[in-house]
This record gives sequence, C-alpha cells and structure tokens, in this order.
Amino acid sequence: MKTEEQQREAEFRSFATAQRDSLRRYAYLLCGDWYEADDIVQKALTKMFAAWRRVEPGGAPAYVRRIVTNVYFSHRRLTWVRRERASDQLPVRRVDRPQEAVETRLELIAALDRLPPRQRATLVLRFWEQLSVDETAAAMGCSTGTVKSQSAKGIAKMRDLLTDPVVPARA
Repeated sequence: MKTEEQQREAEFRSFATAQRDSLRRYAYLLCGDWYEADDIVQKALTKMFAAWRRVEPGGAPAYVRRIVTNVYFSHRRLTWVRRERASDQLPVRRVDRPQEAVETRLELIAALDRLPPRQRATLVLRFWEQLSVDETAAAMGCSTGTVKSQSAKGIAKMRDLLTDPVVPARA
C-alpha cells in the first residue's frame, strides 16, 4: 500500500512526464538554446516539486509555466549565462534548406533571439502558447498593460528584424 508521500511523488512524476516536452519547447522559444532550455525546465520542475502539495491539479500547468518564465528571467540576469555568449549577435550564415517553412522558422527564432527577454517571453506566451492577455500577465507576474505594451514593442521589433535582409540564424 502506498503512503501519502509516495502517492504525491507518483502524481508529480506523471505530471512532469506529461508536461516535460511542452515545457522544453516553451523554454527553447524563450532562450533559443536547447541545453539552456533543459536547465530551465529542470530547475522549474524542481521548484514545482517543492510546491506540489500546495498546487491545485487544475492550475498546475499554468503554475509550472510561470515558474519556467521566472527561471528564464533569472537565467538572463546571471553573469555566467552572459559570459557563455561571446556576443549578442550570431555570425551571419546562409541556411541552405530546400524547405521554405524551415527557413522561415529559423528566421523567426533568430529574430526572437534578438528581442529583450520580456518582449520575447510576452510574444512566445501570447502567440506560441496562445494565452490571452490576462493569462500572459498572470504567467509573467505583471499587469495586462505591460503585456500589451511589450507585445506591441516586440511585434514592431520583429517587423524591423524580419524586413532586414540579413537575419542571423541558429544552426
């Protein structure tokens, strides 16, 4: 017979297994690096496990997404993350891909990579995760006005970056 603690652990494992891929993709869109995304998700799930007793099951996905967002912002403030990146700009490379959709996706991700962290998070939450303004504000811990202004600024910057003939692309 399982103890209450073992039952909670089993529930968390099931939740983490079901959410991990989605969280990893979300973290990647925020930071632009699969390895950093893995670190962010691991830290977020660790924090989620510590709070698991207090989390309502229906609100768990939104709560863990908020943790991922906060961990991403925290990563951006860490000096070791900045030291790992030699420059703000990646070298210009031509992507020779026959699939137009792949090139477009790479250009979008490269342009996202050049946005400030809050604008990037806002655009990913609003348009990739398809959250409402209120849900995005809750996930980011800010007001709806901030979400609207960050969205407008982010979209304007993306337009500028995507009309630029040279957009660096990640390999």
